[in-house]
Amino acid sequence: MKPLQNIYLSLGSNLGNKFDNLQTAVHAIFEEIGSIYKISSVYETPALGFEGDDFLNCVVWVQSALAPNKVLKKILTIEKQMGRERNSLKKYTSRPIDIDILLYDDVEIETQKLTIPHPELQNRKFVLQPLAEVNAQVTHPKLLKNVIWMLAKTEDTSEVIKLSKWLKNPRKDYTISKYNYIAIEGNIGAGKTSLAQQIASDFNAKLILERFKENPFLPKFYQEPSRYAFPLEMSFLADRYQQLVEDITQYDLFKDCVVADYDVYKSMIFAKITLSEEEHSLYKKLFHLMHKELPKPDLYMYLYQTTERLLENIKKRGRKYEQSIEAEYLMKINEGYLDFIKTQHAGNVKLIDVSERDFVNNRKDYLSVLKEVMD
Repeated sequence: MKPLQNIYLSLGSNLGNKFDNLQTAVHAIFEEIGSIYKISSVYETPALGFEGDDFLNCVVWVQSALAPNKVLKKILTIEKQMGRERNSLKKYTSRPIDIDILLYDDVEIETQKLTIPHPELQNRKFVLQPLAEVNAQVTHPKLLKNVIWMLAKTEDTSEVIKLSKWLKNPRKDYTISKYNYIAIEGNIGAGKTSLAQQIASDFNAKLILERFKENPFLPKFYQEPSRYAFPLEMSFLADRYQQLVEDITQYDLFKDCVVADYDVYKSMIFAKITLSEEEHSLYKKLFHLMHKELPKPDLYMYLYQTTERLLENIKKRGRKYEQSIEAEYLMKINEGYLDFIKTQHAGNVKLIDVSERDFVNNRKDYLSVLKEVMD
C-alpha cells in the first residue's frame, strides 16, 4: 500500500447556494480523492481581483495515496461536474466551485499545469485563516515558514468573517467505532492485508498483520507439501497465538480499535486441508487449548473472490513460492472458510463479495465495502 500524503485543498464558491456547493465538493473529494482528516470553518470573504458576489471559503485537510497530477485530475473533474467552466484567459470570474491544491506534504512542483505550493498561498488571507485553523504548524516548503507566521505577515487586509454553520465531514458516515476488534479474512490473494491497512489508516486503528514472510517453512511447503505441512502449521499457530496475545491484549491509548488481516481460526482451516489425519488430530487439541485464551473479534469480515480472480492476484503480486498454487487448493480453502462461517453468529460476520471490486485502486469500491460493513 502506498503511503498516505497530507494534502491541503482550498475550496471557494460565490454562485448559487454557496454553502451547499462547498458541501457537495467535500463529499466528492472524500469519494474520489481520499479520507478527510479535518475541515475548517466556513469564511465569508469579498471577491478578489474582480467584481462579484462574496465568496464562501474553507480549507480541507485530505489524506490520500494519489499522486499530485492524479489529485489535480480528480479536482478538475469535480469542478466540471459542478458546473465550473475554466476560461483559457485565466481571468478571475464568479464560479459555483473553485478547488485549489495549496500543499501536498513538502512536495514542490512547477509545471505548466500544476504549481505546488500554490504560488499565492502566502498572499491570501482567505486561504491562510482557514489553513491555520486545520493545521497551524504546517510549513511552506519553499518559504520554510509555518502558516501562523505567514498569516501574521501577509499584506492582504481583506475582511474574513467566520460563519457559525459548519460543513459535515463524510467520514463520520463510515465510522466503525462500534467495533473494538475487527478480523479481516479471505483466501490467498483476496486482498485482506490491503483492506486492513486502508481501514487502519482511515480510522486510527492498531494494525496487526500476519508475519508470513518470517516463516521459513512457507516456501518449502509449496515445494514439498507432505514433508513441511506439519512444521508450517505448527509454526504459524505459535506465531499467531503470540502475536494476538501481545498485540490485542495490550491496550493502546492512542488507537481507537484493532484491525487484523487474519483470524486465528484460519489455522484450523488450513490444517484440515494440509495435514494427515493423525497430525490434524494432534493439531486440533493444541489449537483449542490456545484458542480459548485469545480474544474473539467483534466483527469477522470474509472477502470472497472467485478462484480465477485469486489466481490473477497471486500472479500479479509475484511471490515466487506462490506461483505453483492450484485452483483446487484455493477452492478447498474457500470451502473451509464458508463451513466455519456457517457456525458463527450471523450478526458478527460480514461475507463481502469483492470479485468485481478493486478497493485498492478505486476509492468508490473501497467505500462500498465499508458501507456493507456498517449495514
